[in-house]
Amino acid sequence: MTPPDAPTPTTGYHTIAARVRDWAERSPDAVSMREKDFGIWQEYTWAQFWDLVLDAAHGLLALGVEPGDRVSIHSEDRPEWFILDVATVAIRGITVGLYPTNPAAEVQYLLSDSGSSILFAEDQEQVDKWLEVSATLPKLRTVLYVEPRGVVKYDDDRLVYWEDFLETGRKHRAEHAGEVERLMGEAQAEDIMTLVYTSGTTGPPKGAMLSNENAEFAIDKIVNSPQRIPGGGAPTPDDEILTYLPLCHVAERVFSTWSVIGTGAKANFAESIDTVQINLREIQPTVFFAVPRIWEKIHASILIKGQDATRFKRLMLGMATRAAGVIGRERVANGGDYTAKAKLLDMIWRPLVFRALLERIGMRRCRYASTGAAPIAPEVLEFFLGIGVPVYELYGMTENAAVATGNWAGRMKLGTVGEPYPGIGLRLDGDTGEIQTKHPGVFMGYWNKPEATEETFTEDGWLKTGDVGVWVDGTHIKIVDRIKHIIITAGGKNISPSEIENKLKTSPYIREAMVIGDSQKYLTALIGIELDTVGNWALRKGIPYTTYRDLSEKEEVIELVQQVVNETNEQFARVEHIRKFRLIPKELDHEDGELTATQKVKRSAMEDMFGDLVVDMYGPKG
Repeated sequence: MTPPDAPTPTTGYHTIAARVRDWAERSPDAVSMREKDFGIWQEYTWAQFWDLVLDAAHGLLALGVEPGDRVSIHSEDRPEWFILDVATVAIRGITVGLYPTNPAAEVQYLLSDSGSSILFAEDQEQVDKWLEVSATLPKLRTVLYVEPRGVVKYDDDRLVYWEDFLETGRKHRAEHAGEVERLMGEAQAEDIMTLVYTSGTTGPPKGAMLSNENAEFAIDKIVNSPQRIPGGGAPTPDDEILTYLPLCHVAERVFSTWSVIGTGAKANFAESIDTVQINLREIQPTVFFAVPRIWEKIHASILIKGQDATRFKRLMLGMATRAAGVIGRERVANGGDYTAKAKLLDMIWRPLVFRALLERIGMRRCRYASTGAAPIAPEVLEFFLGIGVPVYELYGMTENAAVATGNWAGRMKLGTVGEPYPGIGLRLDGDTGEIQTKHPGVFMGYWNKPEATEETFTEDGWLKTGDVGVWVDGTHIKIVDRIKHIIITAGGKNISPSEIENKLKTSPYIREAMVIGDSQKYLTALIGIELDTVGNWALRKGIPYTTYRDLSEKEEVIELVQQVVNETNEQFARVEHIRKFRLIPKELDHEDGELTATQKVKRSAMEDMFGDLVVDMYGPKG
């Protein structure tokens, strides 16, 4: 059953802060969040959550934060992220999220561009990044930190320990009772509640302004679109969600903060991105969202573990994997539902393999899973559907509060991102095929960038997504590629590189692939190997290696990847074949500029950094 409607306040727009207050009044003793501390999962009730929000909100007021001021959060996912985010909204401030991996130069840009006056820097690592650029940030007057190790020795009056900040808030709360509630009562629908910075694949990140109305529209689609949840019904207070992707990304903000606050589900904070698979097994979430890279990594880990198992277990896993492929294809052909044949195979293999496998990967209780934010290979989704994970692809972007399309139970079409949400405007441009949306979730524009904002909208007010799409059966949308990524060969052929790249990445041996060929006679690719999987393969073959570079230069590894390329080429037209490839000599990294903070490949940076490899494939220009 869906949670009861939250009471409507007599004054002020109903924000995420008002929703937390409502849950605290309605279900004070219910669990809202959990975090792992010294190996034990610690719980926060809704009453505790709201009490901490009030302390933090009063703390911000004591520090002089006024409506419209920006409060930045530079941290891994943790309860303090939720608390400070909601507290900032409660006093009509604006939250600005930074990725934990942002290097000092990007920290400087984001804090300067947003004009932040307060920064929450989680630990010494993040504090050090701020200190490196602090001289260029005169508006930033206070830096909060929560992990004292290494920071307490710093002599800087701008540094304030989190617990001291909360104590300041408690004193202000006692002296100014009702001040936060008064500001909440003045909240407006159009108030900017957060700046979500875009990943910056083609230039400096832009701060997308999302309002209270944008967030509430997204929450409404979560609560009132139960047809997309297998078995019916939106998330409830009984559901468990694992929070692990950066909360400054709109997808995680929607699937964690806004889903939890909107439905009363429980947020469980992973210890880090590196412990996701361990925490998945501990929590066994009922609702789970992952970007394609996570699904691919789980898929690859299953294959690695299978290769290291005993001969009997390898045999069983091999047969089960083939059965999963059949089940997945049957489900895909039936809109995601089981056919009689799929049910029969599932009845055989679930007790033998699937049940233990689902337990191991943390999906035993999962009733709804989804993927988005980047393209994913259909074969990966088929595998998970086959073993019993109901995973569906959906689509949205920062600028429309992640509300655009979704595949729904019984109506999914593999290879598409689903149908438009009910009650929204979605169309394809007649000339370019660009997907365009129009609804109350569409953002208010880019922070301090009116020209960029104007370029993002059509003359009649529709948001231009930059993604090329086509209709499938008149109901579902298939994304072809980003407009700026379409390759036009020397022969004038238009080619979508992402589809080829995704096919390559279906292999457990390939982590990254970037297809090249604009204005060229043929296509080539820069390929990055999956170190764990290829390393495991090399050890079993008796091939010694020392580093990633050493492994990628082994003749046997190059031949292994060539086999993957050959198999991929067989699935495409001749003009789309990869004629040559080169293995990149290092793992791609955000700090080195090859990846965005959301792990998307920066194509121009890649071509510059590995330009010698490109020249080697095509020869010198001119």
